[in-house]
Amino acid sequence: MADQSKLTRIGLAGLAVMGQNLALNIAEKGFPISVYNRSTSKVDETVERAEKEGNLPLFGFHDPESFVNSIQKPRVIIMLVKAGAPVDQTIKTLSQYMEKGDCIVDGGNEWYENTERREKAMAELGLLYLGMGVSGGEEGARNGPSMMPGGSIEAYKYIEDIVLKVAAQVPDSGPCVTYIGEGGSGNFVKMVHNGIEYGDMQLISEAYDVLKSVGKLSNEELHEVFSEWNKGELQSFLVEITADIFGIKDDKGDGYLVDKVLDKTGMKGTGKWTVQQAADLSIAAPTIAASLDSRFLSGLKDERVEAAKVFKSGGFDDILADQKVDKEKLINDVRQALYAAKICSYAQGMNLIRAKSNEKGWNLKLGELARIWKGGCIIRAIFLDRIKQAYDRDSELANLLVDPEFAKEMVERQSAWRRVVCLAINAGISTPGMSSSLAYFDTYRRDRLPANLVQAQRDYFGAHTYERTDMPGSFHTEWFKLAKNSSL
Repeated sequence: MADQSKLTRIGLAGLAVMGQNLALNIAEKGFPISVYNRSTSKVDETVERAEKEGNLPLFGFHDPESFVNSIQKPRVIIMLVKAGAPVDQTIKTLSQYMEKGDCIVDGGNEWYENTERREKAMAELGLLYLGMGVSGGEEGARNGPSMMPGGSIEAYKYIEDIVLKVAAQVPDSGPCVTYIGEGGSGNFVKMVHNGIEYGDMQLISEAYDVLKSVGKLSNEELHEVFSEWNKGELQSFLVEITADIFGIKDDKGDGYLVDKVLDKTGMKGTGKWTVQQAADLSIAAPTIAASLDSRFLSGLKDERVEAAKVFKSGGFDDILADQKVDKEKLINDVRQALYAAKICSYAQGMNLIRAKSNEKGWNLKLGELARIWKGGCIIRAIFLDRIKQAYDRDSELANLLVDPEFAKEMVERQSAWRRVVCLAINAGISTPGMSSSLAYFDTYRRDRLPANLVQAQRDYFGAHTYERTDMPGSFHTEWFKLAKNSSL
């Protein structure tokens, strides 16, 4: 039998960028780690990095059996492989060498139902299973990500000491990790985090478009504006990196690199899943949906180039040229519009998480999610602290928008927000994220909507019935007959 004192504390399989960086982070925090990858060159590369980055206690293995046997019992193995079939393949490879009580943690962006299926299948083999969302990109993985583990609480206890040290550390609120809940809740929360991220990125790109296209700001000015914004209420990872991007000169030619990047967005699928889940749960998520539609439209680059020629005679360039703006006022307005619209994106994401939690009985704590997103992850932002406080004040808060503090801020910013959206519309610049956020806000704050007409139409053509404002019960009217009779 192997000498337990010589064995490593944990294993990690899958050594692409995220896997390598997370393994090095774990080793650096003082936990000896075994690593394995199907293509052995990645194993050697990771071992080399561990030596270079401070002789870290990381040990590479070229075959799955010796990898599994090198880990102390009960064994814990984190997988960081591509979602879907590769995960099942990796589980199959590793589990044949594992024993009852051992644990597998999937650190990828997996569809939550796959995690629930695997957790059941693993339980039949006597193995524990966790689905753990990891956010922060390669930088976060190496220096402290935000982690969202869900599934077996027993399995979480195995890794708690490790993840508490490996996660991003926020001085006033602690490590950016918590046990999320049962089943696929960790993956679900990470998926919605990514949906919020889609909305956030879209809103920032619209702010850029308005400032550049209407305000005629140069990249130098944009760099200054976003750097300045990052010192105030908009302080966040995405605003910070946006400021950096505007400052980077092109190393392959003249000018700035951002202007040479093709305007065509890629995606991995988590944003699409978020919008599908919102639809399934009847939760309005228009900001996130608008960001997804914008990515789809960006992909039609050739069609857009042709459409631009078709509409060249439409005078759109003249419309844009006619917009005369006060730069300073525009910058201030866009800042306020961006903030208000961002709050809508987070509100929609939180409502989606709550609806799923209620459906599945996960009992998720929204304030705690805001806390673990304060550091390490892509959507980390200074106002997450305020979101946490809002849920601390009222854990049953119906919507972030009606929290007294956020409500006051929305009211203070709405005029600027409306000015930016109107300006963009009049200039022929699309702001789908800002516009749909505003429509969401305006719909949510009205006590009476034109939905009465929609319901009357449904009853007219489909006898779907309707309720009344002045008496209880369900009613049906033969609208067609009444209309016919009244026209006689």
